[in-house]
Amino acid sequence: MPAREIRSGIIVTSGGPREAAELAAEAEAAGWDGVFTWDGIALGPMDIYDPWVTMAAMAMRTSRVRLGAVITPPSRRRPWKLARETMTLDRLSDGRLVLPVGLGALDDAAFGNVGEATEARVRAERLDESLAILDGLWSGEPFAFSGEHFRFKAMTFQPTPVQRPRIPVWVVGAWPIERSMSRAARWDGLIAQAATVDGAFADWSSGQLAEAVAWIHEHRPAGATGPYEVIAQGDTPADDRSGAWGIVEPWAAAGATWWVEADWVHGTVDAIRRRIAAGPPRP
Repeated sequence: MPAREIRSGIIVTSGGPREAAELAAEAEAAGWDGVFTWDGIALGPMDIYDPWVTMAAMAMRTSRVRLGAVITPPSRRRPWKLARETMTLDRLSDGRLVLPVGLGALDDAAFGNVGEATEARVRAERLDESLAILDGLWSGEPFAFSGEHFRFKAMTFQPTPVQRPRIPVWVVGAWPIERSMSRAARWDGLIAQAATVDGAFADWSSGQLAEAVAWIHEHRPAGATGPYEVIAQGDTPADDRSGAWGIVEPWAAAGATWWVEADWVHGTVDAIRRRIAAGPPRP
């Protein structure tokens, strides 16, 4: 993909399922390529909604944009249940779901406060096993699994997702940690938003992204097929088109194929609506 071509998405960081569905429809009409929600359970005294219900509402109001929850931590979910949820939503949206995954943020009380694993190594192991299970169950063929954390006899999940060979999986990568980057290389996309082995959020530079992209291309598994996406994240002004593109352009030049708008501090429903109406960052 040429450096100046990049798809644009936006995370709806505020509002409930109805508002998210309305904003998704507005974003599709304004030319955005993806509309995303987020996955949290207990993050202090704030309003939080289930991402799968929210994305179902978004799917019913749109027909073109990609949908996903940035990010889902499989380490605290049962992978067979996640396989059903993702397949169902992929069919509801006619093949528009992506699955962004990572270790998860430990400031969510739905980890240690309820007895879920908090050690980075264990969360990483559970993430790897969960992804293997999702891939196997999405196949529609009899699939059994025996790992350190999950074990089950053969099950056949039907129907399969619309997307083949699977729903695209985007993985949070921590540069330059080889184990984390190797995981991202094995799947379908790199989310540039972590810089520590425990998956903690951190700002990347476009220079770091360029190094990570080069590493990914060198270490992709032999025989890997399909597009590989590189997702950068930040926020750009709604009232300054050239300024918005000035923020995004270095990331596109570094190899990002997606720019995802995310205002986690000031992203009220009204602010998100204004940013959506201004259109995605373009030259």
